[in-house]
Amino acid sequence: MNTIEVSHLRKFYSVFKKEPGVWGSLKSVFKRRYEEVRAVDDISFNIKEGELVGFIGPNGAGKTTTLKCLSGLLYPDSGFVSVLGFQPWQRKPEFQKQFALVMGQKNQLWWDLPPMETFLLNKEIYEVPDEQFKKTLEELVELLEVEDILKIQTRKLSLGQRMKCELIAALIHSPKVLFLDEPTIGLDVIMQKKIRDFIKEYNQRYQATIILTSHYMGDVKELCQRVLIIDKGQLVFDGALEKIVKKYAEHKLISVVLSEKVSLEKLKQIGKVDKYDYPKVNFRIGKKQTSEITSKILEELPIVDLNIEESPIEEIIRDLFTKKNYR
Repeated sequence: MNTIEVSHLRKFYSVFKKEPGVWGSLKSVFKRRYEEVRAVDDISFNIKEGELVGFIGPNGAGKTTTLKCLSGLLYPDSGFVSVLGFQPWQRKPEFQKQFALVMGQKNQLWWDLPPMETFLLNKEIYEVPDEQFKKTLEELVELLEVEDILKIQTRKLSLGQRMKCELIAALIHSPKVLFLDEPTIGLDVIMQKKIRDFIKEYNQRYQATIILTSHYMGDVKELCQRVLIIDKGQLVFDGALEKIVKKYAEHKLISVVLSEKVSLEKLKQIGKVDKYDYPKVNFRIGKKQTSEITSKILEELPIVDLNIEESPIEEIIRDLFTKKNYR
């Protein structure tokens, strides 16, 4: 059963373009020039109940615009969207009580009040029964380990602590669908992992359907088996994360441990040297050359160990966006 259905979704904007300088400002008084920006341009996809899907793309690709259309904050220009059987932009109370949108750069906590006050306010807004509120709050507080900060003013909390409380505020009504837009932005490595662990646990425990956008590939790699890639408003990939590696990885990394020193010049004659710090050598070679270069290494170098790996997923995605080489 599909929880989210999107068919031929479009959202365009007219953006005012002004020439620089005083003369440009004067001209714009009499004649304004607009440019059409295709934020979301004819995308289609379906997401089943309980799926945790990564939604990735470069800055300005259309990720946040898509999430805003799915949550009812924006009215699309055309196309069909269904979330839990509702058209989001109709903003029916029955729909609004079943989803949550968490944006890493936007705060919903009251700055001068403790997080607990926001939780209580959201309880009333979403009409959560007392018993359900108590049970849900206890579970979320335990999962996120924030029992000792609930009564401290929000402005006195660290960024990581605030992000945890933002998640609780968004989940206090137990939504069936969760849109997470950069939930780990600005957090340190340890806090990123804690937030990721929580998202994974929440998804498994409640079978919530989750769409996650993030520029941190660690988030996507650890949490999502399926990814959607959007660029310039168009969906360019929909599938398993490992398929990206198979389809777009152009290089392999060969790590070698040497038994004795070899000159850098000789190593470069074998293949492109990524790093040489005796006794370790890293070669970066084209995918099609793997067998040939591996044979050369085995024949010409005094090796103790050899390991062949795919390029890191972060590197593959970065190259993908830089080269725009979608096939």
